[in-house]
Amino acid sequence: MRRPRPSLRVGALLAVAALALTACAGSDEPAAEATSSGPPEPVEIRFSWWGSDTRHELTQQVLDKFTEKYPHITVVPDYTDWNSYFDKLGTSVAGGDAPDVITQEERFLNDYASRGVLADLNDLGIDTSKIDEGVIQSGTIDDALYGIATGVNAYSIIADPAAFAAAGVEMPDDTSWTWEEYVEIANEISAKTGKTIYGAQDYGFNEPGFSIFARQRGEALYTDDHKLGYDEKTLAEWWQYSLDLQAGGGSPDAAKTVEVDAGGPEQSLVGTGTGAMAWFWTNQLTAITNASGKELKLLRVPGESENDRTGMYFKPAMYYSVSAKSEHPEESALLVDFLLNDPAAGEILLSDRGLPANTEVRAAVQDLFSATDKQAAEFLAGLEEVIVDGPPVPPVGAGEVAEITRRLNQEVLFGRLTPADAAKQYTMEVEAAIGG
Repeated sequence: MRRPRPSLRVGALLAVAALALTACAGSDEPAAEATSSGPPEPVEIRFSWWGSDTRHELTQQVLDKFTEKYPHITVVPDYTDWNSYFDKLGTSVAGGDAPDVITQEERFLNDYASRGVLADLNDLGIDTSKIDEGVIQSGTIDDALYGIATGVNAYSIIADPAAFAAAGVEMPDDTSWTWEEYVEIANEISAKTGKTIYGAQDYGFNEPGFSIFARQRGEALYTDDHKLGYDEKTLAEWWQYSLDLQAGGGSPDAAKTVEVDAGGPEQSLVGTGTGAMAWFWTNQLTAITNASGKELKLLRVPGESENDRTGMYFKPAMYYSVSAKSEHPEESALLVDFLLNDPAAGEILLSDRGLPANTEVRAAVQDLFSATDKQAAEFLAGLEEVIVDGPPVPPVGAGEVAEITRRLNQEVLFGRLTPADAAKQYTMEVEAAIGG
């Protein structure tokens, strides 16, 4: 992938960031900011994001640091909660008043990019040299970089070592365990505890789990050209393992499983001390640990060593994008570069937007992480050498796929559809959603 040639200002910023990373100290203003004609003209840009009050407060602290570094740039915050964010963004875009810097989400990135709303960040000189290539690819569409990950997570298994100990079952070697061993271990835990502790929570409600399963087999949920890229037999096999768990007692019955899934991370089997394993994103470790009151452990998913390639990947927590219509693209790029690459920003945000995508910033601020975030950071670092690549940006319409997955998984669990029939139905419905 081609790397952009930094603009004069961003190049100066990178030099400052490099000094800060090695010395963890402040730097003088980039020389590029001083010109023979005097200080730069004042500029105002708008930055949109969603989240909690805590995120808003942290982000404002970062913006204050940015303004200290670039006093001629005023950043107007434009934030709301998740439920109303994209309605508000859509209204702004339709009215020709898009924010200069836009926080984006994976399922909607392609939609906004395809409508010409987002700039190609390759042209803006933002440094991505310390971000994993697979993470960069996750925001790339047709060789154009429309979003850079704020931070990264990985879909993994959160396990309770105490539950394994209570069952007298050894923790697995997660570098080599197979799908069959995953089912056997879960069934054994349930059997040895009389189902006071279930071996595993059902994994089939979330399509990233199938994405990993398909990638392990050289297939994909979505292809680069926005089509479906899996064999229906592969999807049926994924659901069959789920039924094998249920039949062997390793996971609860369908009614209990649906109830647990609806409760979210805190009410998961692991979160309530009634399960040994559950599939969640690494950034959910803290919430589940707090709910359980125990020390939990992140494990790689089963099957990573069974075939010719691994399936796990780094998922962007969210993206930073720049409006294609921004009147101040250079200053907008400076803000994105600061958010991604400056340790001062990393020290404030920590894991709020995922563990920092910039691996040097992540390492520089790691001592400030909570114990669970430190574990997640070490876990992600251990994956760097085994992750092959990242999946392509989901196609337009992918936002509907989560509900399709959830609904058809219930049909399988309740026995109303066989895995093979569910796979056919899934393909038909997802193709309709994405226009395939």
